[in-house]
Amino acid sequence: MTNELEEIWTEKYRPKVLEDVVGQTEVVKRLKAFVRSKNLQNLLFAGPAGTGKTTCAIALAHELFGKEWRNNLLELNASDERGIDIIRNKVKNFARSKPLGDVQYKIIYLDESDALTREAQQALRRTMENYTRTCRFILAANYSSKIIDPIQSRCALFRFAPLSDKEVEERLRYIGKKEELHIEESGIKAILEIARGDLRNAINLLQATAATSKKIDEDAVYKVSSKAKPKDIEECVKLALSGKFDEARKKLDSIIINQGLAGEDVIRQIHRIVLGLDIPEEKLVGLLDKIGEYDFRVIEGSDDRLQLDALLAQIYLIGKEK
Repeated sequence: MTNELEEIWTEKYRPKVLEDVVGQTEVVKRLKAFVRSKNLQNLLFAGPAGTGKTTCAIALAHELFGKEWRNNLLELNASDERGIDIIRNKVKNFARSKPLGDVQYKIIYLDESDALTREAQQALRRTMENYTRTCRFILAANYSSKIIDPIQSRCALFRFAPLSDKEVEERLRYIGKKEELHIEESGIKAILEIARGDLRNAINLLQATAATSKKIDEDAVYKVSSKAKPKDIEECVKLALSGKFDEARKKLDSIIINQGLAGEDVIRQIHRIVLGLDIPEEKLVGLLDKIGEYDFRVIEGSDDRLQLDALLAQIYLIGKEK
């Protein structure tokens, strides 16, 4: 391959201009209007992981500040530094200094800002008020509802949707061509199945697979992803539904032991498989109810193995119902 694999591809192939951002057409259109007028307001980016929030913020800084973009952009991850001190110190010190270049303000980008404590958010609200002349804020959050109303009312809201499989596939093939990778169709499908619209996850998975295998196919992808193949999980569920509990349990043991999966990951995969099964609506409702219950138990700290066996038993009982 033409590059050194230790370089992170999500950074290497991150767009430098807004037009190259994948999938977020309406968001890019609105941000370009800010660039043209150079009259930026505080922004709130909300949406799932890996959909382009950080990429849009950095591309916006590139277009506004040109070569001075690093000096005029402060990027912080609020999940790492989530207390009130980060607002009082780092943010205030950066906000009170004058920007470089012909733009009249700097940008502070707070990633995962929904992880900030309420006290820190209140301090941030005051900072946003006091430094409106020299600084603009871009807040990124997976859940905008966790941002207090006074901050939301001071920001223009941008919602980022998960990317389509077509958009993710196009970007993966572009990187594959640049890196001279041998990507098979089954490998692309496996990455899309795991990533579910998260482009960062898809690119990282592509790089991890390329580091361990010359041929990127389904087997190689699932080997590095710590996920079970959907057909294995589907076989396990169908065995339980058809009344073959012992066979289903042995299949589940094989999946967990051979691939070292976490209980939560297995339950999430069972949920995806169940939604695609051709079964009566009443049984589907019962299955979804039990899947949700056992997912909650695992998240709360119950033993993974016991809960998976219990869930399999519930699937078996639902399958036996007339």
